[in-house]
This record gives sequence, structure tokens and C-alpha cells, in this order.
Amino acid sequence: MASSKIDRIYTDGACAGNPGPGGWGTVVYFADGTVQELGGGDSQTTNNRMEMQAAVAALEFFAASEQTTPIVLYTDSEYLRKGVTQWLAGWKRKGWKTAAGKPVLNQDLWEALDRLNSSKVEWRYVRGHSGDPGNERCDEIARAFSQGRPIYLQQQSFDRTPPNASQLEASQLDASQPEPAIGQLTITALTEPTPSPEPAEENTVENAVKPLTVSEAAAAWPPITSAHPTNATQPAPGEVMDLKTRLETLRMADEIADRQYCITTLELAQLVQLDPTTIDQKDSTWVWRNWQIDRVTGAEGEQFWQLQRLRN
Repeated sequence: MASSKIDRIYTDGACAGNPGPGGWGTVVYFADGTVQELGGGDSQTTNNRMEMQAAVAALEFFAASEQTTPIVLYTDSEYLRKGVTQWLAGWKRKGWKTAAGKPVLNQDLWEALDRLNSSKVEWRYVRGHSGDPGNERCDEIARAFSQGRPIYLQQQSFDRTPPNASQLEASQLDASQPEPAIGQLTITALTEPTPSPEPAEENTVENAVKPLTVSEAAAAWPPITSAHPTNATQPAPGEVMDLKTRLETLRMADEIADRQYCITTLELAQLVQLDPTTIDQKDSTWVWRNWQIDRVTGAEGEQFWQLQRLRN
């Protein structure tokens, strides 16, 4: 374990669907300017569990450091912060029941947080997506794991600086070089079949469901691009898979056009791999690949899109 003093820790969770694939990210900042990053994910979870799992990892790291000086832990989840600092003691007194007498959701993680928390940890709320570098980086890590994408994690104990782009490219081309550090997936069981709100006195804007914005929902769909370097003589396995994905996408577009399905902006964004806000700014009729895309109005005034195959 690194001997440098921990100054502050940021945590965040993400979930594409609630429940759905999720990820968590933790960034530890040291007094000497170095950073330790942690991350993991779960194929079926909730946003709240990922927020809590990130905090568990943070407290475990802090405990393992054996540091005696206090730290500040930042989270953008009021559900997590208030749960630890305000509600947890009452839940324990009531035998892990809410004020309404219902079982407390995520009890396993609350118990872990209760066990790991101490007076040396000051819990602070940071507004999400407000430009705070620590929060933004945690969000980036969490989303990468929720989408199953590899991401470089800074490791203070053995590498104090992340590689630049050219170094990453060189490591991909040279098999003798070690690959960038990739966070280990942590699989956490889902204890509740569907998320439900906490009692009224424990309910907050960011409680059981932390919805994605339109742009964030589009970002949850991984782009159809390859992370493998191009080889002129032999395509990399990932590139072959990407081609299959592209062909499947084109077949899907043909079926949507043939059956004259009306699809929403978010569904169209997933198909053509564009941000929904970009699509909404387009004209009523535009062309994507082999299809003309037209904006149509539903029976109750809803806005949809239809595809029409262009003929040569």
C-alpha cells in the first residue's frame, strides 16, 4: 500500500437502466498529487447499489491505508450520504426496517458501509455533472464499466502518471508491452428484484432511481468502432465482430423501413449512433447511409421517425 497521505476521495455509480448493467468508480487523491483509481461493475444491478459499492471500495481502501488523519469523501448521491449520516442508525434500531416498517433495501451494502465508516470520514455532497474534476472522473469510470468498455485506471502504488495517447497506441501494437491497468470487475448480487423508493422522510430527488438525461442515455450505447489497430493483411478479431455488428445494424434498419415502424428519437439515436440532441436539431427529412429519415407525428401529437430505403 502506498505510504502517501490520502487527502480526499470521490465516488460515483452509474446504471444503464434501473435495474440494468451498472458500474462504479472511486478516485483517491493523495497529498503529494498522485492518484489511485478503482472501478468495477455488475451486469444486473441498480444505480443506488453502484453508488454504495463505490463508497465501500473507498472505505476499504482508506482502512487498508491505516491512515489516522481524517479525509473527506465526496458523493453526488444524497441517498448514500444521508443514508450513512442520518438514516442508518435508525434502521439498525428498528431491526433494518424503514419508518414504514418495510425491509431496508440494499441492507448488505448498508451493513458494509456501517462496518467500514468511522469518525475520520467526513461525508460531503457534490453536485453531479457540475464540472468538479473528481466527480467527472468517477462518472467516466463508472460509465465505462456499466458499458463493458476498458478504461485506464491510474495506480498510485506502481504508476503515478497515466500513459499519453502515443504510449497507449505503442502498447497496443507491441505485444511485449504490458497492457494499461484495467479495473477488475466486481460482481455484486442484486437483492431486490426492482428498485422502490425509501420512506417519505428518507426520500430525496436522487433516491431509488437516478435517471439518465437524453444525452446520457445515448452515451450508454457503445459506438460501433474498433479499439484494435488496423492490420492490412489480417483483421483483428474485434474488427470482424464490429463488421458483424454493422451488418446487423443495417439489417435492422431495412426491417424498420420495410415494416414502416415509427421509432422514437432515442431509438433512432441507438440505430444511427448519434446523440439524440443532434437528431432533434435535424430537418424533418434527412439521409443516413441508404435510408431517408422522415419526422412523423403520431395520433396524439407524439414525434416519431420513419425510415425509407433509397433506391439506386
